[in-house]
Order: sequence, then structure tokens, then C-alpha cells
Amino acid sequence: MSNDENKQPEITHDEVDIEEYAKRGEAPPNARRYRIRVDREKHTVTVPKMSGRDLLKLAGKVPPERFSLTQKFRGGAVKPVGLDDTVVFTTPGVECFMTLPLDQTEG
Repeated sequence: MSNDENKQPEITHDEVDIEEYAKRGEAPPNARRYRIRVDREKHTVTVPKMSGRDLLKLAGKVPPERFSLTQKFRGGAVKPVGLDDTVVFTTPGVECFMTLPLDQTEG
């Protein structure tokens, strides 16, 4: 196995707000920390990717099985994120994440 296969991406920034990069139409660079928005709350994380389950827990939505998570992209497109799906914060166009309780009932 060559050293290139084990090479980590070069860290170019201390902290990156992925929503700001999405609004400018730019891909976020590799960073030590990423500022992400879940619903109306900003959170700072030290990893470049997280599972849907971990994002829900970060936002205080527990148990995560009782919530749905969607990823909003620049231009208004949305994509559902499953509990075991991985979201990569350096993906171009990712603006924010939105949650919704699954047990909503009419009443």
C-alpha cells in the first residue's frame, strides 16, 4: 500500500461555515472545525463528516429515531438523510439541515 492511500486531506482553514460557502457557490475547504446549522441553531464540529443519527443527537433531537433529517442545498433542493447515512461537510452546496418530529399527529 502506498503512502498516498493513507494520506489525510490537507487542512487549509481553522474554521469554515459551510452555509457561507454554499451561498457563494463554493466548495468548503478542509478545516479543523466546521460550523453547521441544524434548524435555527449553529453548531461547531471537529469532524468533516457525520451520520444523520449523530447530527440529530448534536441538535438535541433524541431519541433520533423519532425525527427525520433533511439536507438543504443552495438553490432550495432538499435531500432526506437517513440515520445511518453519512453527510460530508465539504460537499459543494450544502447549506443547512432541518429536522421534523416523526410522531406528529392531527388533533
